[in-house]
Amino acid sequence: MIQQILMSAADAAVGLAPSAAAQEGSMTAVVRFFQEGGTFMYIILAVFAFGLAIAIERFLYLGIVKRRNQVVWKHILPLLSKGDFARAEEVTQKSKSDIARILSYGMDQNIQGNRHDDIELAMEEGLMEIMPKLEKRTPYLATLANIATLLGLLGTIMGLITAFTAVANVDPAEKANLLSASISVAMNTTAFGLMAAIPLLLLFSYLQTKTTEIVDSLEMVAVKFVNLLRKRQAVLEKMKKRTAPNPAAKAAPKKA
Repeated sequence: MIQQILMSAADAAVGLAPSAAAQEGSMTAVVRFFQEGGTFMYIILAVFAFGLAIAIERFLYLGIVKRRNQVVWKHILPLLSKGDFARAEEVTQKSKSDIARILSYGMDQNIQGNRHDDIELAMEEGLMEIMPKLEKRTPYLATLANIATLLGLLGTIMGLITAFTAVANVDPAEKANLLSASISVAMNTTAFGLMAAIPLLLLFSYLQTKTTEIVDSLEMVAVKFVNLLRKRQAVLEKMKKRTAPNPAAKAAPKKA
């Protein structure tokens, strides 16, 4: 029984040894890849890290903004549908969400008795104030992706110049092998530049789409608020017509 346990433990150790060796070999390959690429590899890595930090910050910010807007809109929409604009205004004053800010612009114009066109312009002004905060720093990702690609190409060109200079005075028999090895090393920067640029471009597209969704939802809220005001005004006008006295009945002649 003890021999079987020892044999199974030995087999497990033998199985783990190749995997540990493979992990160590992969790490060595990555380190060698960076070392052979030269200084530009670390510059590209810094650009990628900076872009990744921006993407994470924007992702968290847009997620918080979207959740706040959803919570406030779910609370305000029933109040607006009932025509309870006083309580809706209280909710907007207490909230710090973007939807509350846009609705407060519209409600202030409504309280002053302005036209619907003026209300729409006021809410559009609020939206224009909010949009720069939503789009802030997102375009940097596309710029950083282009920079990473260009740095990769620049590193490759510099590596090729160094390689051709180094093999200028080498024995012709060894020149081909040395030149091919130098070119393969110089290509590392281009490869890593593309490896950094592609994820940054994908993150840029994702965040841009997320920002557009939030802006569209804010525009939808503004349009729905104005439509609810118009419906409320139409209902009030119908009620006034029903309660207004009939002038024909007043003007009816008296019987002798």
